Parts: sequence; structure tokens; C-alpha cells
Amino acid sequence: MTYRRTSYAVWEITLKCNLACNHCGSRAGHARTTELTTEEAFDLVRQMAEVGIKEVTLIGGEAFMRPDWLQIAEAINQAGMLCSMTTGGYGISLETARRMKEAGIATVSVSIDGKEETHDRLRGRQGSWKYAFKTMSHLKEAGIKFGCNTQINRLSAPEFPCIYEHIRDAGAIAWQIQLTVPMGNAADNAHILLQPCELLDIYPMLARVARRAKREGVQIQPGNNIGYYGPDERFLRGRGDENEWAFWQGCSAGLSTLGIEADGAIKGCPSLPTSAYTGGNIRDHSLRKIVEETDELRFNLGAGTPQGTAHLWGFCKTCEFAELCRGGCTWTAHVFFNRRGNNPYCHHRAIVQAEEGIRERVSPKVSAPGLPFDNGEFQLIEEALDAPWVENDPLHFTSDRIQWPATWADEQEPSESPLVKV
Repeated sequence: MTYRRTSYAVWEITLKCNLACNHCGSRAGHARTTELTTEEAFDLVRQMAEVGIKEVTLIGGEAFMRPDWLQIAEAINQAGMLCSMTTGGYGISLETARRMKEAGIATVSVSIDGKEETHDRLRGRQGSWKYAFKTMSHLKEAGIKFGCNTQINRLSAPEFPCIYEHIRDAGAIAWQIQLTVPMGNAADNAHILLQPCELLDIYPMLARVARRAKREGVQIQPGNNIGYYGPDERFLRGRGDENEWAFWQGCSAGLSTLGIEADGAIKGCPSLPTSAYTGGNIRDHSLRKIVEETDELRFNLGAGTPQGTAHLWGFCKTCEFAELCRGGCTWTAHVFFNRRGNNPYCHHRAIVQAEEGIRERVSPKVSAPGLPFDNGEFQLIEEALDAPWVENDPLHFTSDRIQWPATWADEQEPSESPLVKV
């Protein structure tokens, strides 16, 4: 069998959107001025199949805001690839859901970022929470399997167990979770970002909810900035199973994934900043040439060699997991510090520092320029673990802010697994 470097693509088919999310990394709203034509999109579908892509997830903006989105979905299926979709869920009628089924969209992920008030605040539109759940009911009636995705930040984190109950009751079969990071609009709203030391209270909560989800048949899918190597690593990354090999094994951008912007720009991961990680545009080069020859899509090929850790700095350079981890999620590290290789959102890091009486905070230093998929720069502040917290910080997250449903009162669960040793 021929080895394929890439197998999964996330394709932003338009930047047009009917929401205005406070944490939107692409600053979606209006279509890009040079989005691919229908014929160019069909040609890209052909090229994706040729380089070995097996699954394509359509995103936006809001994918259904592009008039030919269902034609693109049909073309993906006809080329032998699986088509899925991620949506904010505002505006998908039952008729639209049925057309999605006919076009071959196999699964859909609906974004839910809190209880109603918090979700509507983050998503920038009143009624967006109610419509997202209406969309789920339409998908269910149309026979499309669906899950949800949630960004974890200081607004959504206290409501995390309640979010789970809502999406479980709606019929979601899976739940993808990730931490909000300072890209795009989120870079302009740094007050909602979790502080690195707050991960010490986040992960026991995530593990407890994940164990309940496993019992109740909802699969937790941790995003690439969830982890790493903490007490519940194998359980969370094993999607509910204590799998011996279920632990973070480094950034896969350009290895197994591709990110495609609506104007044809190609990146190794859909979340990566455009300016630093675009390998080329399919209007200028073939997809195969971009994947196989551009440095921006090859930076992870040195795993297991000295080159694979040459970019590390700060804590990550000295970490016992450095060779395997390679600095965690490239996207997360880069948008904090404008360079990869030192990831502040690491559970193992927070634990080690707490044992040494240290905690870390991040504070904005350079503003983002205001472009899609952009970032600014933060400074990293190291201080004593027992130092007084910053004044006038009403969103400071601690475990006593978590809103546990009353029915969970007798189910407090400590972390069960030891620190991962690999």
C-alpha cells in the first residue's frame, strides 16, 4: 500500500457567516473577495482525491452561506471521499437538513459554547443557542448523525457539565472539545482566555464529565490543544478507554491533515495562522506540489530526529516529553508567542510548576492586526503559586465556580490514573 502523508482535510469554503463570534479565529462575517469559483472548487476536489485525502470537513464562516455548497458536498462523495460538516447551526431548516442528507453529508458537528445566555453572548447573536438545538432536531429527523463541538474558556468552563447534559439530551453521539486560544477575534478578547495555571482546575472537571459521558454513550473527542501527559491523558485522548497508546504524539499538521482557505490557500492545519503557515495557493501550484515540496507543510517531518526538537524553547525545551510532544499544538503556541515551540496550555507543565511552587499567567503584549487567522503576542509571567491573584479579574476560573448539575452531587471523582510515563 502506498503511504499517504495526508488523509484528512478541513475546507473553509466561504468566510461568509451569519454569526459574529467573540472567539472566531478567522474573523468570519463577509466572504473573501477572491473565493474559489465552483469550477475551481470541483478541480480542488479532484486534486484532494488524487493526493490521498479520505475525508473532507466543510466549514466556514458558515458553509451553507455559499450557494453551491451542496454541489461541492456531492462532488466530494462522487470522488470517493467522506464529507462531513461543522456549523454554528443558525439557519438549518428541516428541508435543508434533508438536502444535506441527499448530498451525502455523513456527519455534522454543531457548535455549542455554553448555556443559552453564554452561548448567545459568545456567538454574537440572540437566539443562536435555541436555533442550534433546533438544527440538531432537524438533523436527527433527516437521518444525519451529529455531534457537538465546544470551546472551553472562562465563560464556558463553569457551565461545562451543563453543556454536556444539554447536548446529550439532544442526541449528540460525540463531543469535540478544545481550549479557546488568542487567534482572530479571540486575540481581541483576551479576558475570556483561561490562564495556564487554571488548567489545574479544568482537567479534573473534564475527566469527571468524560467518565460520565462514556457511561452514557457520548464519545469525547479532545482537540489538539487538550492535554498533555496529565493524570487523565490516556482516558481523554483514548476517547473513553484507558488505551496504552492513547497519548499525545506530536503535531500532525501537514502529516495527516490539511487546511484549505476559501481563496485556495493551503496550510498543514486549518487552525494555523495564514501568514506564517501557508504553503501556496492551488491557483498557482498543484495541491500535490504544495503538499510534497513546501516547507510550510513539511515542518513536522523531522519527528524523532534532532531537527524535530530544534524549534523548542522555554519550558518545552527542557521537558521530559520534548522529543515525543514537540511542543504540543503548533497553533496554540504560535498564537500566544508568535512562534511555535513553547506551549503554555499544557497540563503536565502546570502540574510540574505547581509542585515547584510556581504558576504561569499570560498577558497581551502586541495586538493582532485584525486579519483572518491572525495573532498578536503575549508575555509569559511566572510567579509564586500562592501569590495574590490579579485584582479586578472577575472571570478568574476556580473549581468552586463549576456549575455541577444537582443529580451529580454524589459522583465526585478524583483523577484515577497516574501521570503518563512513556
